[in-house]
Amino acid sequence: MMQSMIALESGPMATNLIVRNVDEEVALALKQRAAANGRSAEAEHREILKTALQRPRRRTVVDILASMPDVGDDDDFDARKG
Repeated sequence: MMQSMIALESGPMATNLIVRNVDEEVALALKQRAAANGRSAEAEHREILKTALQRPRRRTVVDILASMPDVGDDDDFDARKG
């Protein structure tokens, strides 16, 4: 079982994370992934965290309405018609 401790250091611009007790396999995989993406291990770690935790953009009502399929004319849905 991997045990980790995360220490947070807040500064005026950003927060620093320190992750301890990471399995060697995980650290090696991070370094390999970073090299494959042309980044440092630290930059890769930031990108992984950002991707994993970033909330998707909230859709507007206009976006939702625009995504609805065109299924007919308004007259097709007139409940007053017999």
